[in-house]
Amino acid sequence: MPEPGKKPVSAFSKKPRSVEVAAGSPVVFEVETERAGVKVRWQRGGSDIGASSKYGLATEGTRHTLTVREVGPADQGSYAVIAGSSKVKFDLKVTEAEKAEPVLAPAPAPAEATGTPGEALAPAAELGESAPSPEGSSSAARNAPTSGAPDDPIGLFVMRPQDGEVTVGGSITFSARVAGASLLKPPVVKWFKGKWVDLSSKVGQHLQLHDSYDRASKVYLFELHITDAQPAFTGGYRCEVSTKDKFDCSNFNLTVHEAMGTGDLDLLSSFRRTSLAGGGRRISDSHEDAGILDFSSLLKKRDSFRTPRDSKLEAPAEEDVWEILRQAPPSEYERIAFQYGVTDLRGMLKRLKGMRRDGEESSAFQKKLEPAYQVSKGHKIRLTVELADPDAEVRWLKNGQEIQMSGSKYIFESIGAKRTLTISQCSLADDAAYQCVVGGEKCSTELFVKEPPVLITRPLEDQLVMVGQRVEFECEVSEEGAQVKWLKDGVELTREETFKYRFKKDGRRHRLIINEATLEDTGHYELRTSGGQALAELIVQEKKLEVYQSIADLTVGAKDQAVFKCEVSDENVRGVWLKNGKELLPDSRIKVSHIGRVHKLTIDDVTPADEADYSFVPEGFACNLSAKLHFMEVKIDFVPRQEPPKIHLDCPGRIPDTIVVVAGNKLRLDVPISGDPAPTVIWQKAITQGNKSPARPAPDAPEDAGDSDEWVFDKKLLCETEGRVRVETTKDRSIFTVEGAEKEDEGVYTVTVKNPVGEDRVNLTVKVIGEAGQGPSWRTQRGSPKEGLSVRSFSHSTNITGMLPELSGNRTGFSAHKEPRCEADGGSCIQQISCDTAVHEPCPECCGSTEQGAIPESLGVMPLGGHPGPPSEPTHLAVEDVSDTTVSLKWRPPERVGAGGLDGYSVEYCPEGCSEWVTALRGLTEHTSILVKDLPTGARLLFRVRAHNMAGPGAPVTTTEPVTVQEILQRPRLQLPRHLRQTIQKKVREPVNLLIPFQGKPRPQVTWTKEGQPLAGEEVSVRNSPTDTILFIRAARRAHSGTYQVTVRIENMEDKATLVLQVVDKPSPPQDLRVTEAWGLNVALEWKPPQDDGNTELWGYTVQKADKKTMEWFTVLEHYRRTHCVVPELIIGNGYYFRVFSQNMVGSSDTAATTKEPVFIPRPGITYVPPNYKALDFSEAPSFTQPLVNRSVIAGYTTMLCCAVRGSPKPKISWFKNGLDLGGDARFRMFSKQGVLTLEIRKPCPFDGGIYVCRATNLQGEAQCECRLEVRVPQ
Repeated sequence: MPEPGKKPVSAFSKKPRSVEVAAGSPVVFEVETERAGVKVRWQRGGSDIGASSKYGLATEGTRHTLTVREVGPADQGSYAVIAGSSKVKFDLKVTEAEKAEPVLAPAPAPAEATGTPGEALAPAAELGESAPSPEGSSSAARNAPTSGAPDDPIGLFVMRPQDGEVTVGGSITFSARVAGASLLKPPVVKWFKGKWVDLSSKVGQHLQLHDSYDRASKVYLFELHITDAQPAFTGGYRCEVSTKDKFDCSNFNLTVHEAMGTGDLDLLSSFRRTSLAGGGRRISDSHEDAGILDFSSLLKKRDSFRTPRDSKLEAPAEEDVWEILRQAPPSEYERIAFQYGVTDLRGMLKRLKGMRRDGEESSAFQKKLEPAYQVSKGHKIRLTVELADPDAEVRWLKNGQEIQMSGSKYIFESIGAKRTLTISQCSLADDAAYQCVVGGEKCSTELFVKEPPVLITRPLEDQLVMVGQRVEFECEVSEEGAQVKWLKDGVELTREETFKYRFKKDGRRHRLIINEATLEDTGHYELRTSGGQALAELIVQEKKLEVYQSIADLTVGAKDQAVFKCEVSDENVRGVWLKNGKELLPDSRIKVSHIGRVHKLTIDDVTPADEADYSFVPEGFACNLSAKLHFMEVKIDFVPRQEPPKIHLDCPGRIPDTIVVVAGNKLRLDVPISGDPAPTVIWQKAITQGNKSPARPAPDAPEDAGDSDEWVFDKKLLCETEGRVRVETTKDRSIFTVEGAEKEDEGVYTVTVKNPVGEDRVNLTVKVIGEAGQGPSWRTQRGSPKEGLSVRSFSHSTNITGMLPELSGNRTGFSAHKEPRCEADGGSCIQQISCDTAVHEPCPECCGSTEQGAIPESLGVMPLGGHPGPPSEPTHLAVEDVSDTTVSLKWRPPERVGAGGLDGYSVEYCPEGCSEWVTALRGLTEHTSILVKDLPTGARLLFRVRAHNMAGPGAPVTTTEPVTVQEILQRPRLQLPRHLRQTIQKKVREPVNLLIPFQGKPRPQVTWTKEGQPLAGEEVSVRNSPTDTILFIRAARRAHSGTYQVTVRIENMEDKATLVLQVVDKPSPPQDLRVTEAWGLNVALEWKPPQDDGNTELWGYTVQKADKKTMEWFTVLEHYRRTHCVVPELIIGNGYYFRVFSQNMVGSSDTAATTKEPVFIPRPGITYVPPNYKALDFSEAPSFTQPLVNRSVIAGYTTMLCCAVRGSPKPKISWFKNGLDLGGDARFRMFSKQGVLTLEIRKPCPFDGGIYVCRATNLQGEAQCECRLEVRVPQ
């Protein structure tokens, strides 16, 4: 039977009871949960029970049953049922079948309860002792099993205190063991007797509390030791253990038996409180009237005196004893309690009084709170009562403390006679007892906050690391700040003194960090929560050093530097350098460095002694990197660099080259040279006889062929550096200059360069025409007459500068691809013309020949690089695009243009299979691309391109394959940009410009629609190009919002894209702003959302107030999302206007909703309303302000027992000794004066010693206190 007066505080509405059954019969345990669908687990010895041939499990709605079939001695033990976080334990005792019925025998009751004669005080299965000790003491700690106790998967107890039995005067110890491995601080343990008696205040001669801590097992041991047990110690006890965030309790019973002999049973002794101890030895010298009548012993030993024939005293199991007591008169309480085994009479009476009070009609409440409420963590709960008086004041209490309004946690509502307390975001701190107080009446309830299981949202991951590396396990759970437990191979991890493990919490993420992993850290790591677990494996491997770069053999010379370098995988590895097996010590010449993963040995100024074997040995690894240093002494003979001399001319002359200059002009020959060492330059002029106009030899003739028509008699050395004819020589060129050329300057000039390596020579022929000051008339190619001719340079890009003479008859001149550039030189205009592109025409006067086309050699106009040639073919000819009538071609310029430059390109085409080429355009084009038009559709054509210059067309380049003149079909495709794939938001009056590229050939047809309809109106325009389409709106309006669709189509192929345009604007003001209530300094406002939200989401409202006097607006709330608010802290005596703006992403509404009339805040006390006082109820239950105190007096001297009590109405006082009323005893006098109570005992004797109780009773309740009086006889 559950303890009287105890309310359900768990998920179970009906709990299982401990039973005692005979062996071989089945037993059924039944529980009921608060709601259906709750998962229930049955356990025995800490292990889950599953359905089998031995056990049967059944669930029907909220009813859950466990059936144990054919019970045997092995089934005896402790069982438990778990639902959520609630756990209830119960016991199963098995007796022999033939001794299941109680037998009336003179043996002690505990021995009869077990059914085994000879056993003393306790069942052998629990007590483990066969006979009482000589002192008559027993120990519940020894009685309970100390090994093999199941671990409690939910509570804090490792071992709970067990029920115990002891004889009067004996000793007993109750033990509780609490796991301390996961606790940062020692737990707080309290021992109680019954429901409210804290045993810590009763510590003394008969009761001691002890605690200890075992560091090896990390278990706290708490003990309750009772000595000299008395029958009054019988009852229910409770042990509560609490930590910072956990709580657990365990109930147990103590039974104190009378010490009885083996003779006949003295019925009177069953009703007498005895002072005997142990084996019958009295502790008092008085043998007369040693006890008083007491019925409690009979209640405790009911089984000893009940026979199977006493059917009147037995009640059916299905009857409710509390209902029987509730309907029975008070005179029958003792009989019913005796019949049903209720030992705590005081608790029974208190519960019956509370039950009757709850059943009475309440004058203040029409509807009270429910006995208990349950809510999940994070949710809200509403506690509602209905009052008889709608104007009554209500106070809400939590654990006896009044709840104050603070933020949005607690919301008090008053609607008519209903009063509601709403608790938002319930947490574990809200799990408490709540009361609603109206005047002097109150109704109570208990709120249970159910914490949801913590789930694992992201599990742990397996890791493979090397020794010394950092390991970090990370797991994410469903709740922030949840309590988790880390385990390694099933053993919980804690923060040790070495700080090997570090635990981190970051919101919902939990991390386990191992700074430096070792091989011992290998294993399975687990994170456990209340709703799941995550497992991961850690593998720690030894380091393997990898050599990325080994040292290599070196061969160096004297005074050189030798560097040995190696690179390994671990940058933290250190090592030693060895020379021929001995450690190498650094000095000023030998340096050892370690940067990251690179180890380096540097030897400066290498000597023959440094030739040896060098090795690098990493510390901690069986690895050796070796290399050899070879010393080599090298003798080097210096050989200077030599290069033969050379004259660098475009037209290297092994034959005489003729240069024509007009008499009187300046002649300057600039000849580049090279050679190492620097060559010596010699200029010579040949003195010749014979024909002045020698015939020009063939280009491939030998060098002597040029002198076949003249005889050279002598050469004049030209070496003057100053004067009219001078020579200037530098390192890389030699310059020959003639100021004012004369006829005698004609001749063959020889340039010779020499050095020790070789020699080079060039012959140049200079011819002077005309006379100084009387030169012929010349004109340029453009026709302007000029005079004179001179040679500018003979560099690599040799140019001849001069004039075109214009004579009568035919004309001689030059024509070039590029325009000539004129320079002033000695009063004459010098024409610069590329020599290798020059052509000349015959002139009879100048050249001595009138034959058309004959060019006399005496004129000396000849190209130094030969005749000009046509360019090469263009490169990279390709077809760029094709349509039905056009072909687009492109190419690159030719690799070789030639001396004649590039005039342009010609393009031709011919049909496939034909040889006739048709010109694609008139003339030449200078561009490298062309669009050939007006071609026949469907024809297959070949195209070729030629490059042209003054020498004519070059070789053509032709397309490799025929080109079909037909449009290439390409599927249409829209390329919608990323930012257009989401909703496009534009503000009113903003421009809209949506550009969408597309592909397709022939050019696709583009169509825009809105909501499936073609675009209408001039405000929306569409601009299309061959590659993209643009939707343009100059000034967006709300009507332009909607879904637009663009389609590109080619024949029966199409592609579509959808765009959502949202044109947003400011919202309209709120509607129906009104003042709902005004009280004190507060005004409550309420309004409706705006009619137009601006085509976008509202961000909130802005509430402002203005004083009627100043009309200055001040913002009270901003970005406020509700449609009602309270404006606080207004000034008394002022009138206020209020207005509210709507706000969205564009901004606040242009206008606001404003109250029409001002709200006046009245001054208090202007109109006096007399308060309506209600009669106060000063009634109060009795309570002792000063309890009785234990006393020890001497026999024969009058004694006073005093205490103080308060209560209203004045309580009735009763005094009891050992349970007997002293009101009719003349030896005792009672006094009561202003709450001070006095009991006078005149001339006490040892018989007057005992327990005295003072009981105060009034209509509100009762209270009592007790003390022990010891009367000593003087020696």
